[in-house]
Amino acid sequence: MNKYLILIVILVIGAGGFFIWQSQSVQKPAETKSPINQQTNTSTQSATTQFSNPKKSAHYESNTPSHGATLAGVPINVVIDFNFDLAENSRIEIHYFGSIPKIGPNDLGAGETIIDKNKLSMRRNMDPTSPDGRYSVVYKACWPDGSCHDGSFEFAINRELAKNFTDETKSSEVTVKLSQIQFQPQNIRIKKGTKVTWVNGDSIEHYINTDSHPAHTYFLNQNSRALQKGDTYSVTFDTAGIYPYHCSAHADSMTGNILVE
Repeated sequence: MNKYLILIVILVIGAGGFFIWQSQSVQKPAETKSPINQQTNTSTQSATTQFSNPKKSAHYESNTPSHGATLAGVPINVVIDFNFDLAENSRIEIHYFGSIPKIGPNDLGAGETIIDKNKLSMRRNMDPTSPDGRYSVVYKACWPDGSCHDGSFEFAINRELAKNFTDETKSSEVTVKLSQIQFQPQNIRIKKGTKVTWVNGDSIEHYINTDSHPAHTYFLNQNSRALQKGDTYSVTFDTAGIYPYHCSAHADSMTGNILVE
């Protein structure tokens, strides 16, 4: 009997110890490792914006801002390019996802939709006070035969991204070097009325072209000839907003932004 009693006592003590250990494991919160990008820069944070799939109308070619882009400032205008002549009843609307205190209607387009002289692009200015957030551009592209086709795309504004730009707001003239197939500096902040001059320091030719590629329609004054080594090209920026641009000879890798404040 003593042997059985001792065995029972041992089993009871063992079960009690297991119960206490299990309770502590449940009550103790699991350790969580900090994510690699816990202290992210604004570019990483902006990548969390979720965009719907774009809808491309008939004869669509490109648009600026590009679908899924997150900009450091408000675009001066939204431009959509086509490969067929547009008719006068074509239009663009720019919608904000969310409520906008004290701004009014959900459409933040400024003025009327404009069809360019070549009839292959239409554009609409954007309210410069537009807040940060996600936007949907909804458009109707119409043709001389009277038919119309709808399309849409999205972009976002995040002014926090401007913290990563080179601050040139105290300069009235700024030089950007074209070196090692890069714009140096790549992204700059300037004030209205600043003259920006690009200087090609590479032995290969470069271009200064406004987005998109190859339409180059966003800001028509920002389109240069081919620049050989030592050549320069200058533009004075008088309107506040963001100006995305690229080199047409290296459009996939040589890009930049000018933020005019």
